[in-house]
Amino acid sequence: MKKIKFSLAVQIFVGLILGIIIGAVYYGNPSVSTYLQPIADIFMHSIKMIVLPIVVSSIIAGIAGVGDLKKIGKLGFKTILYFEVVTTIAIILGLLFGNIFQPGAGVDMAHLSKTDISSYVETTKNVEEHSFIDTFVNIIPTNIFNAFAQGDMLAVVFFSVLFGIGVAAIGERGKPVLAFFQGVADTMFWVTNQIMKIAPFGVFALIGITVSKFGLSSLIPLGKFALLVYASMLFLVVVVFGLICKIAKIKLMPLLRLVKDELLLAYSTASSETVLPRVMQKLESYGCPKGITSFVLPTGYTFNLDGATLYQALAALFIAQMYGVHLSIAEQISLMLVLMLTSKGIAAVPGTSFVVLLATLGSVGIPVEGLAFIAGIDRILEMARTAVNLTGNCVATVFIAKWEGQFDEEKANSYIDSIKKSAAA
Repeated sequence: MKKIKFSLAVQIFVGLILGIIIGAVYYGNPSVSTYLQPIADIFMHSIKMIVLPIVVSSIIAGIAGVGDLKKIGKLGFKTILYFEVVTTIAIILGLLFGNIFQPGAGVDMAHLSKTDISSYVETTKNVEEHSFIDTFVNIIPTNIFNAFAQGDMLAVVFFSVLFGIGVAAIGERGKPVLAFFQGVADTMFWVTNQIMKIAPFGVFALIGITVSKFGLSSLIPLGKFALLVYASMLFLVVVVFGLICKIAKIKLMPLLRLVKDELLLAYSTASSETVLPRVMQKLESYGCPKGITSFVLPTGYTFNLDGATLYQALAALFIAQMYGVHLSIAEQISLMLVLMLTSKGIAAVPGTSFVVLLATLGSVGIPVEGLAFIAGIDRILEMARTAVNLTGNCVATVFIAKWEGQFDEEKANSYIDSIKKSAAA
């Protein structure tokens, strides 16, 4: 008898299904959250514990290996250019889907339940004082330990890149420092693999809590909108990312199969942070240089949120249509430009998509209170946004590696073959 492999992806999927069942059976029962929240917190805390050490050590080791300031500057320019072009395409796609399918037309608000969004409103008050220029100013931390404590990814990336350049610049004296951070990275990847063993339990708890609070019935009144969000996300992945991969001569499906476990985990937990260490490790094994992977992927977590920007454009039109607010072409272009800026400026705050929409809708005359109607299903939509964000950043990393002429095709093919043989064994 051939032994059946109970892979991580299968375990996570089982945890997802069991969580949905438990949440549906005990819908409205606060005891579900009481018992499952500690399990969810243990998993999420474990992931957050390891993310920054891995990012810092990997960037320093990778950049020190490159050691050329001109190369790093060119890499940074290409990365930001790519992010801006692709996120703009995502916003345009969201507007196109919203105009063509009119998800908000004919929705009876009397049959919709409102969710309290006061916490997002409070966050937005602080964000509105935060300009786009401030985003770039704040990339440079005044206190790196404070940046670590707050999880300010861009500030951490900036410091790590600068430190890595310094290690390379001092030559022989920097080799012990480079060896230390390489050892830290390798150690943290081992720790990551151990923590991932409890991922199915974390997924079970997180999904169980969500379904028990909102129930599956919350999707019905906004079913058309939810389906359109998922369809547009699928179109973005298959068509837009597929075209990008074709231009760069990248095979999209093998890349998706490579990170299938991480995509399922990111979808289930609605957090791409949970899979950052494993994705970095896999992309390096796939043929992307450490210097590129450790720079592009963490930066993309702030600047390349393709799924989120598409959703924001689509949600803005949905709310406008629900209230009967007609937006002219000029107003939609204005909406697109505001989203391009706002989504970058506050990408690190909690509930990013809601905060971005709250800060944006009023500027084009869309009632912000409409967000209260879709807040109840936001968790379901956030799961899709997270998976697409992760997919976009994986494609971006391989694309930039190809653009830089540093992608190892032989290593990629060898790694894919090894995965196939492992799956067949």
